[in-house]
Order: sequence, then structure tokens, then C-alpha cells
Amino acid sequence: MERRVVPVVRDCEARLVPTGDKVSIPAGAFVTLTQTLGGTYTIVHLGNMARIAGSDGDALGFEPEVLQFPESDATPTEEYVWFALRSVFDPEIPVNIADLGLIYAVALRDSTAHIKMTLTAPGCGMGPVLIAEVEERVKQAPGIDEVEIELVFEPPWSREMMSEEAQLELGLF
Repeated sequence: MERRVVPVVRDCEARLVPTGDKVSIPAGAFVTLTQTLGGTYTIVHLGNMARIAGSDGDALGFEPEVLQFPESDATPTEEYVWFALRSVFDPEIPVNIADLGLIYAVALRDSTAHIKMTLTAPGCGMGPVLIAEVEERVKQAPGIDEVEIELVFEPPWSREMMSEEAQLELGLF
């Protein structure tokens, strides 16, 4: 995506990247939009990078993104859970968290998705934001009513855990 300046049409909350601290972006402000992947928005406002949740996308003039799953009889599948996980993007890196290697395991028990995930760094302030987004997106998968997330740091994340596609995207090959 090409960076562009957009006006904020109503006050909205954002989270500073990488600390996760809440900030308010006032109506009438102009922000630089740097990423619109996965239905969330990474912006720069007053020199600070921040992430605006998809539910506040209208403040930037966007409609909320709804995941479109293939036809389903509402039976939960790991395929649908992985599809939802691939719609969650790191706010700084244009790669989804599954291809980034942050998802260690997915298991289904009835209508509950159990997800074991990590962060690129243990002290990442965006951790709670990413966890909430994973839960919100995975609950959109057919047949999923509950999401249980276990945050783990063993083994520690490293860039070797990224998919080849992600490494190519980031020029690491």
C-alpha cells in the first residue's frame, strides 16, 4: 500500500506501536495511513505510529472488513481458524501473524478454538491488542463460539519461524 494522508472524521482511540498505550486521535486531524491490512489501520500521527482497530475504521472513512469464508455448514474446521489467523497482521510488518510464525498450534474441541501463540518479543506492548484481535477474528469462523489463547514464549520466536513467503515479502532471502 502506498502511504497517504487522510483526515480523521471523528474522535477515535488508537494504540501506540510498539508500546500499546492508548491515545486519542481527534476529529479534524490528518494522519498518514501506512497499512490497511487485515481490517486494521496503522497510522502516523504527530510523529507517532499507532494502530486503529477495524471497528474504528469509519473514523478514517473505511467500512469494517468482514471475513468471507467459503460455503460452510457451520462445522468448525482448523482450515477456517487458520484462514482467520491469516487476516491478523503485525502493525509494523506487512505480514500476517500466521506467516510471521507467531502461531504455534491450533486445536479444536467442539466449537472452541484453542490457539497457542507467541509474540516477536516477550515485552511487546501490542501483545494484548494482537490477542484481542485474534479472538475477534477467529470468532468469525463458521462454528467457532469460543477462543482460548495461550501465550507462550518457549520456544522463543525467531525470524526462521516465518514462512518462505513472508521472508520473501520482507526481502530476507
